[in-house]
This record gives sequence, C-alpha cells and structure tokens, in this order.
Amino acid sequence: MKWLRFMITTLTEAEDILVSDMYDIGLEGAQIEDKLPLTPLEKERMFVDILPETEEDDGIAYLSFFVEAPEEEEAKEALKRETVEKIEAQLKESAQYMDIGSGSITVSETEDLDWINNWKQYFHQFMIDDILVIPSWEKTESRNEGKLVLHIDPGTAFGTGMHETTQLCIWQLRKYVTEETRLLDVGTGSGILSILALMFGAKEALGTDLDPCAVDAVADNMKNNGIDPSLFKLIIGNIIDDPEVQRQVGGGYDIAVANILAEVLIPLMPELVKHLKSGGTVITSGIIEGREDAVACAMKEAGLEVSDILSQGEWRCVVGRKG
Repeated sequence: MKWLRFMITTLTEAEDILVSDMYDIGLEGAQIEDKLPLTPLEKERMFVDILPETEEDDGIAYLSFFVEAPEEEEAKEALKRETVEKIEAQLKESAQYMDIGSGSITVSETEDLDWINNWKQYFHQFMIDDILVIPSWEKTESRNEGKLVLHIDPGTAFGTGMHETTQLCIWQLRKYVTEETRLLDVGTGSGILSILALMFGAKEALGTDLDPCAVDAVADNMKNNGIDPSLFKLIIGNIIDDPEVQRQVGGGYDIAVANILAEVLIPLMPELVKHLKSGGTVITSGIIEGREDAVACAMKEAGLEVSDILSQGEWRCVVGRKG
C-alpha cells in the first residue's frame, strides 16, 4: 500500500491551528517538522541526558498529511486534485484570521508505512495535576496506583489532554461539575472532556462533532474507562446551523464546554446559550492569545456574564455564566 503525502509550508505560530483546520476537512495523521526549541517538559519526556544540537528556529513549519493512494493512476490523480483543492480552500479561509506564511502545497508519494499508527511512539503517559493520562498500549506504574486514571487513545480524532487548551477546560470542569451536572460538549473529538466530567461525577454528557472518526474514538475511550454508554451520547453534525442537531441536543444543560477556535466560538455562542439552563456555565478554550476579548464580547452579546479569563502559555480560556 502507498500513501499520498500533502505537505503544507507555513509558520510555526500557525501550525497548531492549521493542524486542527485540516482535521476538520478530513485530513489525518499530521506530521509537524519545525526548528522550535524543546520546552523543559518535552526534554523531560525524551528520557535522555544529552540532547542533539538543533538548528536555529527560522519560524517555518512543514505540516504533512497522509491519504491512502488508489492503485489506479487515474483515480490517484483525481484524489490529488480533489485534496489539493480542499486544502487550498481551507488555507484561504484560515488566512483571513492569521498569517499562515506561504501556504504552499507539495504532493508526493510514500512507501508502505503505517502512518496512522506511527505517532504512538511519541504519545506516552503523563500527569495533569493528580490525573494520570495513559494510552492503552502502556501500563500503569505501581507508583501511580490510587490516582485518577484516564485511559485515552485519540485514534484519528483530535484530543489527548496534552495540549494547553484541553487542560484549561479540564481545570474548569473540575471546578464546576457536580453530581447533578448535565454537560454539553461541542467539538468533543476523542471525548476526553466528557469522559473526565463523568469521572468527576457528572450525571450525563452529550457531545457533538463534525468528524465521523469521533464515533469510534469516543466509543473506544468510553469502554477503556468503564463509562456506561447510556451516560454519554454523541451526535455528528454542526450545532451552529443544523436544526436537526439542535433539536436532538435539546436544552437544560448545566455546563457547555467548547474547545475550538475563536472563529468558531464567536458564531457558536448564541446557540450555546439556547441549550443552557439559567445559572449555567459556558467554558470555552482553543483561543489564541489576543482573541480572548473577541470571545468575551460574543459571550456578552449572547447574554452571558463573563466570569473568568484564564491563561496557559499562549492560549486562553473564557468562562461565562447565564443569568
């Protein structure tokens, strides 16, 4: 089996958001190449005493995505054209709210490699405060016995808990979740936020996502964590403009959480309010530094009171309350 490789040349400051944007159009198995220096935490996770010398950061990043190549040459060429068109359309949209650099696209073919699973060598267990996040292919060490353990395999749906935006949401969920909480999780991905909320004691959760890959990822992660399937329902579709999704979601939620980009959170806000009960809490993250005021303004225009704006690195979390 061979794979088509679609490589995008962009800027390091845009790579996280572009990876998320490309996942939204169905591209998987992101590979990021840049010259950013390692953070102290990344160095710790490499488990080596002497790090290799690296080149000076030039601000350029290369994002590669892999699509299985058809055997027939005509079908292969058609797939190349179709995928490049989708990428170009998404890059054009992304460029409206951030600098993506050249945005050039290079297409090539790879040998028969397991691109979907090779990323596993880089994802290892880690801690979020007292929560041990561990993939299925690793074992819990004896020194971690007794801690809250989250078994998470992102698969092809985005979300492991390692990213700052996810951790900001986790901290707020822990603050607000009670035994009576009904949670609405928009853009649930791998289901990590809903699953943790249920582990924190929430009564039930409902997630929505645009990516059909989320179905299998959520089901696997629920099973791995012993979550009763009746407590977590998943709907595939766009809650912003799909009346049927809106109907299925219903109302009366105590907490709505959305870890998405600011450009999605802003039009999403009026719809979130409709599904939230009086006194309910909205937790939003995925907001790059400098965009938090726009999200806070959207909250206020939707009738919410902004109760908190939190930071971790270059990311922000805006929390609001429905009166």
